[in-house]
Amino acid sequence: MKALFLTREYPPHVYGGAGVHVEYLAAELAELMEVEVRSFGDQDQREGSIRVQGYPFKRGTYQRVDPKLSGALETLETNLLTLADPVDADIVHCHTWYSHFAGILAKMSYGIPLVVTTHSLEPLRPWKREQLGRGYDLSSWVERTALDMADAIIAVSRETKDDVVRLFDVDPGKVRVIYNGIRISQYRPVEETSALEKHGVDPSRPYVLFVGRITRQKGIIHLVNAIPHIAPEAQVVLLAGAPDTPEIAEEMERRVTEVRQQHENVIWVQEMLDKPSVIQMYTHAAVFCCPSIYEPFGIINLEAMACRTA
Repeated sequence: MKALFLTREYPPHVYGGAGVHVEYLAAELAELMEVEVRSFGDQDQREGSIRVQGYPFKRGTYQRVDPKLSGALETLETNLLTLADPVDADIVHCHTWYSHFAGILAKMSYGIPLVVTTHSLEPLRPWKREQLGRGYDLSSWVERTALDMADAIIAVSRETKDDVVRLFDVDPGKVRVIYNGIRISQYRPVEETSALEKHGVDPSRPYVLFVGRITRQKGIIHLVNAIPHIAPEAQVVLLAGAPDTPEIAEEMERRVTEVRQQHENVIWVQEMLDKPSVIQMYTHAAVFCCPSIYEPFGIINLEAMACRTA
């Protein structure tokens, strides 16, 4: 048997939990069968039973339309690109709305079963309209259509399953809960502190840690607004990048600047760190903070726990 994964994220181009999920799932599933991964990117690799092929996400293709809408249209076009090569899989499994359109077309074009993993749900992310404009209606339509056509739906938590059944006209019998997971042989406490020192974090002083994207969903602005209430001797380390919109990026920049006038120990790392560096950051933090306003599961919490951080 062969499974085809469709995903926006796959290493080395990972910016959120879905990319982590697909990486681990592909590795485990490859112990049982052949796995082909088609993602947004430039990957071209084969390792054991896993074949990974990237397809370029071409920004700026639709320059004459609203910039917010163009992102959604470019996503759909990239979905078409992922089907430019023939499909010889027995099942197609797609992750996040960014790949659902290709999953729909693969099911229709090749007559293979469609599995959808719900990492989050568009009806519960109304702030996406700020990022996508009318493209939010497109993303919602694609998601709804994919869930309606899916032969099986995987929810990453019990509450997510309840949300799927409540918000979509799907048979509850085809929805299964399979929790997210990480490889705890990778995420474990380490002694090394080179990543902390590189980014200006004092290993001898306690710090509060945030890891995530700059988006409404992750609630980082709420944490930044709370920083003046954190003990001044504590450091606050924000591993936060990939802002959803220029407006959110500007808001974040402004608030961090303002807060630093009240709490000087704020360290903001905007680049995406590699896994060993993030593990160091988790390990030595006094406490990890997940201020999300919507978090269907939260792989970051598993990562922190595996590193034995509160």
